[in-house]
Amino acid sequence: MSKKENNNIEAEEPTTQETIEETPTDAQQPAEAAADLSDQDRLQEMGEKLATLNDKYLRLYSEYENYRKRTNVEKADLLLNGSREMMKAILPVVDDFERALAVSSDDEGVKLIYSKLMKILEQKGLKAMEVKGVKFDESLHEAVTQIPAPAPEQKGLVIDVVEKGYYLNDKVLRYAKVVVAC
Repeated sequence: MSKKENNNIEAEEPTTQETIEETPTDAQQPAEAAADLSDQDRLQEMGEKLATLNDKYLRLYSEYENYRKRTNVEKADLLLNGSREMMKAILPVVDDFERALAVSSDDEGVKLIYSKLMKILEQKGLKAMEVKGVKFDESLHEAVTQIPAPAPEQKGLVIDVVEKGYYLNDKVLRYAKVVVAC
């Protein structure tokens, strides 16, 4: 055989080295499994990141909702009770009107002005406390003095009102100053 023929035969038949490279070996199979594991690890890692971001989003969303609800409540309270300081400033004038009416009940002009003023204040949420003859309640009344009870059944009751108390939208604006029977 000539060299040329020998080269052709060698070219036609794969050598054992080429055969080894073509068939997967045990060393190559774990490498593919490692690539699969790294894909699974990446997938698991991406899932964890997604869960973390989703949790952050839900927390941020709920925090925003709480903020929105709280500010809406504060706005509503401000609208209802925004005139609180103005009403407190007007109450001494109302007291003066009542004293003037107690001294001179025949002045129709004062009565008219007083009734208009009270009507406007009531429309804005002001309401007088009815305290005479009720049981003393320290959350509504301020005891100025105590006197002996004229009758045993009047013990602990409000006998007299020194200064009227008022509510503004069902919240105490001014505590009633009262005399209590003991």
